[in-house]
Amino acid sequence: MAEQSRRRVQSIEVGFRVLRVLRMAEGPLPLREIAARASMPPSKVHLYLVSFVRENMAYQEPSNGYYGLGSFAIQLGLAAVRQLDVVSLAADVLTQLRDQTDCAIYLSLWGDQGPCIVAKADGGRQGAFALRLGYILPLGTTASGLIYLAHMPRSETQALLDAQTSVRRANGGRLPLAMDQLDGPIEAVRANGYASTVGQLNQNFAAVAAPVLGPQGNLAAVLTLLGPIEYVTANRDKCVGLVPAAAQSVSRQLAEGAG
Repeated sequence: MAEQSRRRVQSIEVGFRVLRVLRMAEGPLPLREIAARASMPPSKVHLYLVSFVRENMAYQEPSNGYYGLGSFAIQLGLAAVRQLDVVSLAADVLTQLRDQTDCAIYLSLWGDQGPCIVAKADGGRQGAFALRLGYILPLGTTASGLIYLAHMPRSETQALLDAQTSVRRANGGRLPLAMDQLDGPIEAVRANGYASTVGQLNQNFAAVAAPVLGPQGNLAAVLTLLGPIEYVTANRDKCVGLVPAAAQSVSRQLAEGAG
């Protein structure tokens, strides 16, 4: 029995080397680049990619032949996320908070590329502006990002902040503050128990975010309200009261479930 438990399907493990390259990429990649990052011959990588495309685990862009993760890979990731306790426990809270404010409510988890939106409840006030599931939130320029910076070890957040800065610099985007410039905002988050930003993801919108803590006091997720600046500004006391309270509600459910 012990011997059987150690048996492996080597072709699957090799295939996952290719999938990991696609997962870590900033966008679709050419075959030779995928092969180089996976340390595999291009001809071998191509065989795996043909099968992955056929099963929608990957897709190939018609214009340039580059490969990226396919629709089934996304569905698989979302299915895994839905099985996490914090996501299922937060579902009703997201809806209630949306109904109380008519703003968009998002739940994000920490991933290898930064904070990732894994659940949401869209509100009427957001109009045509909406963030998609799977969207990676900037660390240094969003309320959600400030929560992660305040609660996670700097050794984990510094590398991602540097990576996001490099990408924005290459694309000509607005650069986030350096870590030492964020010390003041981070301390304010720790003191207040929430973070707020204005005009960051969109110049017409403001956000309020609060931490969802696990049973051991660790950061499990971040709950964020995103609404028009005029609404959030006029109802600031309401928003900075409701969002932390909603996050604490999910935290209590996590603690009770662990008990």
